[in-house]
Amino acid sequence: MATCLLGAVLTALFAGLVAGCGTGSGAGSGGASSPAVVSQSPGSSGVRPSSPAVVRVRQPAAGASLTGTSVHVVLSLEGAQIVSATTTNIRPDQGHIHLYVDNVLVSMNYGLEQDVAVHPGTYVVKAEFVAADHAPFSPRVWSPEVFFTVR
Repeated sequence: MATCLLGAVLTALFAGLVAGCGTGSGAGSGGASSPAVVSQSPGSSGVRPSSPAVVRVRQPAAGASLTGTSVHVVLSLEGAQIVSATTTNIRPDQGHIHLYVDNVLVSMNYGLEQDVAVHPGTYVVKAEFVAADHAPFSPRVWSPEVFFTVR
């Protein structure tokens, strides 16, 4: 019973965090070309902003056959920049990278390169560009999946 209650509380907290993120317009002096700023505020609609970002896995190459105990992952990011500060005042063109190996989150990066420990087998790697509050954009900004093998 306590496990069910804890799960319900955690689900409600997460839903409240996501629902608390609403859209707004940028107040900066950049004019029409300035990206909108989204602030978290109680009672907002829960709508997440979209992002112009495009993220790709550059290395390892799709179908690569590698050896060793680690793989060097290199990503590219276009249309946005990585910021290290976590904030609820989010912008569509700022955020960081969540890296997944075999659909498991392995890191939250503030850069575009990382070494990942591996052992022999076949892997799939993908990356997601997320907002500075660690939540995804809508629609989500995923790289295409890249499959590789370690011998």
